[in-house]
Amino acid sequence: MAAALVLDRLFGEPRRRHPLVGFGKLAGRIEARFNRPGASRGVGLLAWLIAVLPLSLSFWLLARLPYLGWLIELLVLYLAIGLRSLCDHAQAVSHALDAGDLSVARERVGFMVSRQTDQLDETGVALATTESVLENGSDAVFAALFWFVLLGGFGAVLYRLANTLDAMWGYRNARFQRFGWAAARLDDLLNYIPARLVALTYVLCGNLHNGLRCWRGQAAAWDSPNAGPVMAAGAGALGVTLGGRAIYGGVMHERPLLGCGAMPTRFTIDAALQLVERGVLLWLAVGVILWGLSNA
Repeated sequence: MAAALVLDRLFGEPRRRHPLVGFGKLAGRIEARFNRPGASRGVGLLAWLIAVLPLSLSFWLLARLPYLGWLIELLVLYLAIGLRSLCDHAQAVSHALDAGDLSVARERVGFMVSRQTDQLDETGVALATTESVLENGSDAVFAALFWFVLLGGFGAVLYRLANTLDAMWGYRNARFQRFGWAAARLDDLLNYIPARLVALTYVLCGNLHNGLRCWRGQAAAWDSPNAGPVMAAGAGALGVTLGGRAIYGGVMHERPLLGCGAMPTRFTIDAALQLVERGVLLWLAVGVILWGLSNA
């Protein structure tokens, strides 16, 4: 874990030929083959299994190789986590706001979120970025670490591929309503425990009282069973209010308010990044302690 986090800090994600880009192309071909009119949920599950299991099992076998297995697992975890990438994207928004360039800030936050960003004011940009940092910290960093600790490189690969398929197939629209059901539900299942550990992490690394109160009282109102605890606890830990109106696909959505306190500013973006980074250090410290106890 420590070595993979160091590699991520030094180099970030590969700028060319990232394995997940190749997997995305494979997933597109699988969807084109199986997602036909009238395709059932069972067909979507079969497509998910074809996309995820062979690659995950291949990395499990490679990790069993003598002398090289540890290196393969290290590289797998390095590729599975995206802390440096998350920081780079969020800081690009923060720097644009610092420079007073709202148009660039809107463009940069558009790389992080799926909502419409071209009409956001400074508060809206800061809010969207903060929400993305908290939620993607859970998905792109902590959950990958959790499954790596639990199942090694196999777990990290399985999770990242499942999470990618949810991002590609897990939409509630005419195209993916039935075909993408399995991808969305399996991602929810894989994130269930990590999301609650992340909520606890945010609470412990921020405002404990507000984080716990918002987590208990507000998480259930959010439409995602896993993003709700993460966002509510994170907002409370930061002492800001998240949620509210957002435009997705040209349609205005009224989202519940999460957290407590003022609306986010550009300074909240840095505070959210620091919360995630403190959480990663906490997880690493706990991992080292558990490793030491297991080898005592």
